[in-house]
Amino acid sequence: MSQEPKRRHSIARKGKRRAAIKLTAVKSVICKNCKSLKLSHAICPNCGFYKGKQIVVSKLAKSQPKDE
Repeated sequence: MSQEPKRRHSIARKGKRRAAIKLTAVKSVICKNCKSLKLSHAICPNCGFYKGKQIVVSKLAKSQPKDE
């Protein structure tokens, strides 16, 4: 025999259980290099820096020729 509840759960009990299931807002921090908002523990989409090091070279930096 399968396990079935003996009595019906009330609406209040269901509401208490579902009250804990909620979405939270995404936490964003300020990039130390370019001062724009970015996700924490992620590469900055604006400048490509992470923990003070450049990880991704932006398209603007690639297209500009270097003066030597």
